[in-house]
Amino acid sequence: MYVCLCRGITDTQIRKAVQAGKTEFRQLKQSLEVGAQCGKCVRMTMEIIAAELDKVELEQAPLYYEVA
Repeated sequence: MYVCLCRGITDTQIRKAVQAGKTEFRQLKQSLEVGAQCGKCVRMTMEIIAAELDKVELEQAPLYYEVA
């Protein structure tokens, strides 16, 4: 789905950038130029960043607890 119509940026491009280490909006703005025009895509971009970071956090969480 297109997130930024001004620059033609999709949610997939944003997700891949976050997975590659660009975890802050300003980094995405510099690399993809998302939010550089009208700004209507900023909220959706922030939501995608948060969702991707949550997903990474869940994937890295252990599936067990250590017993003391």
